[in-house]
Amino acid sequence: MRHMRIIVTHYGGPDAIEVIQEERPEPKAGEVRVRVQAAGVALPDIMAREGIHPETPRVPFTPGWDLVGAVDQLGDGVSGIKTGEIVAAMPIHGAYAEFVCLPQQELVPVPAGLDAAEAVSLILNYVTAYQMMHRSVQVQAGQRVLIHGAAGGVGSALLQLGRLAELEMYGTCSARGASAVSDLGGIPIDYRDQDFVEEIHRLTSEGVDVVFDPLGGAHAWHSRNALRPGGKVVAYGNTPSLRGEGLTSGRPGRRNRLHGVPIYMLYIAGGWLLPGRKRIVPYSIQTLKRLKPALFRQDLITLLDLLQQQKLKPLIAQRFPIAEARQAQEMLGKGGVTGKIVLVGSGQGDGGG
Repeated sequence: MRHMRIIVTHYGGPDAIEVIQEERPEPKAGEVRVRVQAAGVALPDIMAREGIHPETPRVPFTPGWDLVGAVDQLGDGVSGIKTGEIVAAMPIHGAYAEFVCLPQQELVPVPAGLDAAEAVSLILNYVTAYQMMHRSVQVQAGQRVLIHGAAGGVGSALLQLGRLAELEMYGTCSARGASAVSDLGGIPIDYRDQDFVEEIHRLTSEGVDVVFDPLGGAHAWHSRNALRPGGKVVAYGNTPSLRGEGLTSGRPGRRNRLHGVPIYMLYIAGGWLLPGRKRIVPYSIQTLKRLKPALFRQDLITLLDLLQQQKLKPLIAQRFPIAEARQAQEMLGKGGVTGKIVLVGSGQGDGGG
């Protein structure tokens, strides 16, 4: 039996993405074959395609950080799980395919009846948001937070979780995303027309307790100016590498997994050394998962339970068939997306969220 898989043939733009047909993978001992129902499309996928994410594999590779699907076949030695059960996983790459084989210990059970696209949104985006809020800085009710990219996948997750935590929230976004930020309980700040530091101090006088910054580098350093004394910037990305420094500006396509990391570390050190007690705290979901896999599993189960209770409602920007992975990445790469773009397996439907 054959299946479809997406591969990145070289480091570069969307043209590096190809669809191939091949024999379905067979699970090895201790592995489970999963029929993919939904796979998330994320900025790290684009950064890996361009060769500039720390987790970039060698080409050719299959992108895809996270997936939700049905157990299809069990490898030798697998017990305690049945075919047909719905599971979630974060393999970091490999999810853009109709079938994926994964070690059993990587699988997290998904409650019956959940929308696969909503459930897959929890894995990378909401676990990132939850762990930053509750493990990196331990937010308290009544605290003020600034969320950059507040209408995006992680940003909207931070807003929903922040509302549950009773935080006072501000979010940078485009004019197009302002209504979504307001609907989720945040006060929108148009990053194109307003200086977010000036606006935060106008609205709060002394600044915010926490800034969640996916941009990294100089932007995270500038975010310190929006903090009150003793506040923290949680830095969880380096996405400016896609804006103005991407392949469209002539950067050669090659594997450079340390892209931007040295200057990033310099800014983090500076936050600890300079007066004002305004720290930059780095966060990496894959690092924490490798160091403390039980926490990742526990936090994802917590979030799936909140989704089942309808206390969370992930925003789905659009659903694409797996074969249209290139179009999905092109849409995300252009920016301005509200919510999460998801690739769906056959029979899972398509169209807007």
